[in-house]
Amino acid sequence: MPRIKSILSLFLLFISFYSFSQTEDAYSALLVPDELKTKVNAVVRYEQKIVEIISVEEIKVTKKRITTVFNKYGNRHINAGEGYDSHREIKDIEARIYDASGEEIKKIKERDFVDASAVSQISIYEDDRVKYLKYIPVKYPYTVEYTSEVKYKSTAFFPNWQPIDDFYLSVQHAEYKIVNTAGVDLKVKKENFNNYNIEEVAEHHFKANNIKGVKYEAYTPNLKSILPNYKVALKSFSMIGVEGVNNDWNDFGKWMYDRLLTGTDQIPEQRITEVQNLTAGVTDKIERAKMIYKYMQDKTRYISIQVGIGGWKPMLANDVDKLGYADCKGLTNYTKALLEAVDVPSYYTVVYGGNSIRNIDDEFSQIEGNHVILCVPNEDENIFLECTSQTNPFGFTAGFTDDRDVLLVKPEGGEIVHTKVYEADDSIQKTVARINLDDTGSFTAEVNITTTGFQYNIHEGIETETERDQQLHYKDYWDNINGLTINDIVIENDKKNIIYKEDIKLSSTNYASKSGVRLIFQPNMFNKVTNIPPRYSERRLEFKIDRAFKDVDEFVIQIPEGLKIEAMTEGKELNTKFGTYNFKLEALEGNKIKYARTYILNKGNYEKEDYKAFRDFRKQIVKNDKTKVVLIKA
Repeated sequence: MPRIKSILSLFLLFISFYSFSQTEDAYSALLVPDELKTKVNAVVRYEQKIVEIISVEEIKVTKKRITTVFNKYGNRHINAGEGYDSHREIKDIEARIYDASGEEIKKIKERDFVDASAVSQISIYEDDRVKYLKYIPVKYPYTVEYTSEVKYKSTAFFPNWQPIDDFYLSVQHAEYKIVNTAGVDLKVKKENFNNYNIEEVAEHHFKANNIKGVKYEAYTPNLKSILPNYKVALKSFSMIGVEGVNNDWNDFGKWMYDRLLTGTDQIPEQRITEVQNLTAGVTDKIERAKMIYKYMQDKTRYISIQVGIGGWKPMLANDVDKLGYADCKGLTNYTKALLEAVDVPSYYTVVYGGNSIRNIDDEFSQIEGNHVILCVPNEDENIFLECTSQTNPFGFTAGFTDDRDVLLVKPEGGEIVHTKVYEADDSIQKTVARINLDDTGSFTAEVNITTTGFQYNIHEGIETETERDQQLHYKDYWDNINGLTINDIVIENDKKNIIYKEDIKLSSTNYASKSGVRLIFQPNMFNKVTNIPPRYSERRLEFKIDRAFKDVDEFVIQIPEGLKIEAMTEGKELNTKFGTYNFKLEALEGNKIKYARTYILNKGNYEKEDYKAFRDFRKQIVKNDKTKVVLIKA
């Protein structure tokens, strides 16, 4: 009976699509509703995704998607391609191309799809391949109808539903249905369905209609956090023959530990003896961990390897030891094995790595993350190690894995924890300058820049560049200075204390402008804010400032003999929910001027109504950073 019901459901869905697609509305670009054409590169005219659960080990995904493309930026939205390997079989794939009026101009069979390796440039080995449509349009608009059927011998990576998944893309009709032939228990989560025209037809069956495109706006949060998303996971699942239970993160983490990690952490006795001798006499476990981390960095390098139980099982630590390379999973697992050898406990940790902050969903356990790091517990603090970098300081995560929820994989099960948050006082840039201004408007200066936290992450790496590239870097960094010459560069990367120090000697010709007997210049020479966030007549999206920072500047300017201050503001102070800003100018003995400035930006999530005030705050900073001093002959 369940089988008969599923066949009937599929038949009814086919009939509903047939009736829809027989109208020219589905293919004619000329008949796209006006409200769906506004500020979009493409519109999904019709999309139907049916996921049939055949068993705990197998699912079948059938897709049909009709997309009208208006310009070259919309080409990528046709989504006409499928990955495959020994565990994913493409049963059917086809595409048809239509002109603006809806007349078919080309049919693409499976043999006409490009069949390529999915190996990335940084990968030594991946077993993925992909078949995709490569079509170069003669003119716009055009429409693509794409159909596919793929069978998966794994249910761990269950297809979620996102009717709209990018900026400048609208949706006329999208449909998603799960046909649970096997009767497997599911867990689901609906996100951001409010304010969208989405109908829940039945359990696990949804239709979305006439969803307008989303225009990109500055400081917009990750789209996944604001657009509709239907998450699905099987409570009993299989990852390429390895079965598991997934009621919550504790279950999922235990499955990972027992089935993916156990037995992979053996290293040679010779290596165990070596690292034990290396750390002999060091009683503090964190100091031992630092020594092992440095040892691992010197011994290994990162290369992507996406094989082994869906790309989730790490290389054997013994193989990493022998070869000297691995991906994030293998290097993390190897570091974990080395730490165990010197009695330092640690946990394999799954994370979304990237400059943009994205959390593992602590309320819904499923396959998540794109990266793996290592957690070393230390009393009330967790220390996280980036094992793919040969240069990263111990415990430094700013800019890639900071301030986000991650999954610790422990023997007893999984646990969601938060990585280190770098507050404003953790991410400081202090710029100190001693400047000698002459009566022609030129100057020489010694500038010292010290950075920590996220600002360390921004500056770190300059020391490895060539002298020419360093010169170009600082000329670009101070592009507000005319006739800039970099005379000397000394950089110290203090990895122990995670402090980056830059000492630069430089000179400029004609920085100050002459006006008769006056010399006019801007005292903020070395740390200007120049960009004002875009102005919107009506902000539509909430906004987010991912990271806090603090800039502290102190410039002492020697005024040339024969000149004195004619006009100089005392300063300015701004206090807002987004941060604070102040600068102060004062005359010092010896014909000097001191310019002091502090700018703090707070992290946070803000309502769209706050954007104008935020923009005004930044606009005021830009204005005050251009404040001028007027000198006149004494």
